[in-house]
Amino acid sequence: MLYRKISEQIRKYLLSNSDRMMMVDGARQIGKSFIIRWVGEQMFPNFIEINMEEDRLGDRIFADARTTSDFYMALSVVAGDKMKDKENTLVFIDEIQAYDHLLTLVKFLMKEGRFTYIASGSLLGITLKNTQSVPIGSLDVRHMYPMDFEEFLYANGVGRQAIDAMRENFIARKSLSDALHGKMSDLFRKYLIVGGLPKAVQTFVDTRNIAEIRSIQNEVHDLYEIDCTKYEQEHGSKLKIRRIYEMIPSSLENKKKRVVIKDVEDKSWKRSSDYLDEFEYLISAGVSLEVKAVSKPSYPLVENSGKNLLKLYLNDVGLLSSIYYHNNIRAIMTDVRSINLGAVYETVVAQELKAHGYGLYYYDNKKNGEVDFLIDDADSLSNIPIEVKSGRDYSIHSSLTRFMSNADYNIKQAFVLSNEQQVYTKEDGITYLPVYYVMFFNNESNVVEEFMD
Repeated sequence: MLYRKISEQIRKYLLSNSDRMMMVDGARQIGKSFIIRWVGEQMFPNFIEINMEEDRLGDRIFADARTTSDFYMALSVVAGDKMKDKENTLVFIDEIQAYDHLLTLVKFLMKEGRFTYIASGSLLGITLKNTQSVPIGSLDVRHMYPMDFEEFLYANGVGRQAIDAMRENFIARKSLSDALHGKMSDLFRKYLIVGGLPKAVQTFVDTRNIAEIRSIQNEVHDLYEIDCTKYEQEHGSKLKIRRIYEMIPSSLENKKKRVVIKDVEDKSWKRSSDYLDEFEYLISAGVSLEVKAVSKPSYPLVENSGKNLLKLYLNDVGLLSSIYYHNNIRAIMTDVRSINLGAVYETVVAQELKAHGYGLYYYDNKKNGEVDFLIDDADSLSNIPIEVKSGRDYSIHSSLTRFMSNADYNIKQAFVLSNEQQVYTKEDGITYLPVYYVMFFNNESNVVEEFMD
């Protein structure tokens, strides 16, 4: 059983008797249904699971469930013998977005409180936007992502006590011992290869077979492309979702790592605003992570961001390394000098920051250059710049240096993440950290999105 941090949130919710329905949102194949099922079956003797996507494509029992009475009747057809009291009956509505009328019904199901409920889905952001009557105050949306590096460590036998000790070192800005640094660096490189898709991680733990792991990653990547095409066909043939998704790995190979809009359809007059629907799908589906440009940083970053200079990363670093290197793992495990791993390292940092509750931004200024990531720092009401270095020249960062020297930005600290072991802070406020310490960057306040009055 692979440990997932969100299991604690699910358990807490199911014990809370909340008047909001928890909905776990995220990309396909990241383990949403599995973890809800695992926790739910432990806590409730009567566990009822209905997959609405399967129902929509099959018997359509819930297609006309517009009232709570209709819903209970449909539910009794598939699980009548399990419909007991609220305290011992959990109804898990999987892929709830397949029927948008069920989102409207949530408010009334929770108000009646006949059973305990939990739901999961994909594209909830788009579905809620297009739902005529959004159940404000009745939803508690939790965003789930592929397994992060800490979860990967647990899966590979690293104990909680060891991780807590490393966290203390991170807080104290101390380096790990030579032996522990070597172990963490080795596991981090393996994480760059395996990524966080649960099936790929389990296969790595069980077999260490790179061919099997790559096969799983290729299947998921193909599935995401098929989903893009399906959505295009259902919502307008002029959409170019799949094309943009396929461009992400090559875009990250460019110096700027931005989506080159004119390359989408080979039309130089096109602008990013022409593809807002495409970007919204890729981001809402959870298959891509957006990083927005900021030219004049201030707190909070969301007030100064735009989508004109957008970076897109794949949601899982294992998918990217599979596309780049296939079954050859030498480029990552042995630091082949002729290969630039910058895109891979930036992807894993984006993945970690997003999973830990941060909005993703980067600094782009024609005069001063670019900084890989910016995150909000609520304590100082300013921003924290982060540079990611995959090579040995980790101390060379002219753009970051210029950024830090700008008094108007009121920047208190900055970080450079690299493969180096030593932790130290220079007089200019830049702290150098081993890249695996990114697992301890956390912004819990943004992990939960509540739809409240």
